[in-house]
Amino acid sequence: MTAEQARQASNLNPANVLTVLRIALVPPFFLILVLGEGDGWRLTALLLFVVAAFTDLADGRIARSRAEVTTFGKIVDPIADKLLTGAALVGLSLNGELTWWATVVILLREIPVTVHRLVLLRRNVVVAAERLGKYKAALQMLAIFVYLLPVRLDPLNGILMGAAVAATIVSGAEYLNGRRRAALG
Repeated sequence: MTAEQARQASNLNPANVLTVLRIALVPPFFLILVLGEGDGWRLTALLLFVVAAFTDLADGRIARSRAEVTTFGKIVDPIADKLLTGAALVGLSLNGELTWWATVVILLREIPVTVHRLVLLRRNVVVAAERLGKYKAALQMLAIFVYLLPVRLDPLNGILMGAAVAATIVSGAEYLNGRRRAALG
């Protein structure tokens, strides 16, 4: 086996499989969320979201514990995260359950930051998520979870999404400030 084959084979590990599974769950989740009617479909969408969100928690831990962190995982994991949260936010907004401004604000932070991280990764610069970014992601997932429940939890859902939007804005500013400091010096 050549070194190139060994490197390619190493991408087929449990963590990367979970990341790919998360991506594979996004289309059925989105279609069920947008097209499904009734509590049964809503619970199905919620279950798919929870399974996908769990893979997000598990893949990184598995990769680190098994020393199987790969370039593939570094590239695809954040894309999988944004696909899942983006699909959920857009689906909820299409359904009229979530205001579009919250979806737009979150996506306006997430897409450029992810693209920037991928550009830096091509230069072999890995930008690890800051603590606030991890809290932001957890708040987004929790808020989406509450919105996906087949019962409305007003005003809890709005409070959680407001906190997620605020954390998204603050973590975006922190990211930009950190990149500016890194560029200066």
